[in-house]
Amino acid sequence: MKILTALIKKEFLQIIRDPSSIIIAFVLPLLSILIYMYGVNLDSVKVTLGIKNDDANSEISTLVKSFGHSKYVNSIVFDNEKDLTEAITRSKIKGAVIIPNDFSTKLSRAQAGDLLIITDGSEVNTANYVQSYSTAIANGWLNTSKFQRFTPTPVVNSELRVWYNQDLNSHYFILPGSISVTMTLIGILLTALVVAREWERGTMEALLSTRVRKIDIVLGKYIPYFTLGMVSMMFNVFLCVGIFKVPFRGNYLVLFTVSALFLFTLLGVGLTISSKLKNQFLASQVSLGIGFLPALLLSGLMFPINSMPKFFQILTGILPPRYFITFIESEFMAGTVWRLVFVNAVFLTVLGLILFALVYKSTDMRLKG
Repeated sequence: MKILTALIKKEFLQIIRDPSSIIIAFVLPLLSILIYMYGVNLDSVKVTLGIKNDDANSEISTLVKSFGHSKYVNSIVFDNEKDLTEAITRSKIKGAVIIPNDFSTKLSRAQAGDLLIITDGSEVNTANYVQSYSTAIANGWLNTSKFQRFTPTPVVNSELRVWYNQDLNSHYFILPGSISVTMTLIGILLTALVVAREWERGTMEALLSTRVRKIDIVLGKYIPYFTLGMVSMMFNVFLCVGIFKVPFRGNYLVLFTVSALFLFTLLGVGLTISSKLKNQFLASQVSLGIGFLPALLLSGLMFPINSMPKFFQILTGILPPRYFITFIESEFMAGTVWRLVFVNAVFLTVLGLILFALVYKSTDMRLKG
């Protein structure tokens, strides 16, 4: 225990004296959450639409005004199609709605009125917004116009109910999910540099010349960086809940217990990388490649997993961030779902123990010429 305590103390002193560790553990999460909070927005956006009305009926002019009154649309009225086409080409507007000259005539005959909706397909999400906003505004106008009496009564009246995120604020699930990405980078990058730095600086040779055991070296790396990672995790949760007011409906004990298992797994990945490569630059590049990028792109945070090709869906099954994001978003938005907690905890525990054994086996106690 004296040897292990001395190694842990050495690592803590090294963390304190090394500004990069503090930057990675605390400054990086702060910057990451600020970017996700203010730079990433998946909520509905306001789009600029061009409106061209070819129908002389005075009632249709109220439809044109309806587009201008919407909080999601900035409408510009065009008199000729050439100017409208040029505005779309130059990206001054993101779409257009053309009202044909027989629009009111069809409605008065209880026929469906056809609106021509043009969207800029170079921005897929914006194109979807243009289509959905235009359709919703037209339907809303129809329900209040004089043409309503000509249209048949709908058989089903839809009523919207939103669960878990009543405000439809995308930051309520982006910020908790970003914790998973940040912790992946912290857990893997910090430890990926540890053993590699020991070999580069020659301090590993000094350690091997003592009576230190392999288990002491492994635990001496795990415990300090596990402690630093959990403090960083608390800092992340404080930013989300305390500063940015993200609702938390779960249990903090459950949250930090599963977070500890997640961090334990990540430390195993980082230490395995560093013990194999023994070079800080290579270790940092590999940790970014197999840690940060999969956590961002393949974990389900930014893109739905079920929309990915089958190969990548299978690949996500071995990625720890995929399970932690599912857990932490549920914990924040819906509360503690014990089935999710159990599945994720078991997976992270098994993978963490496998990686711990791999780190132990990979730790070289002999100098090779």
